[in-house]
Amino acid sequence: MATTKKRVNISLSKELEQQVTALAKRDSVPTATKITELLRQSVELEEDRLLSVIADERMRNSTGSMSHAEAWGED
Repeated sequence: MATTKKRVNISLSKELEQQVTALAKRDSVPTATKITELLRQSVELEEDRLLSVIADERMRNSTGSMSHAEAWGED
């Protein structure tokens, strides 16, 4: 049966392989599942970091706050 997921081949150092295998065993999941989970978390952390940079820039350039009516174009 064909899979709908993209397959990716990666090379791991022996140390990293042992660490991921230990985590997968601890959580009773296949190693590939643990790697996918860790990669997803890593991408989310990078996204959070980028959004934080954007928010910090907006805060630096902010001229103050606006009212609800101003934000939503209400009279």
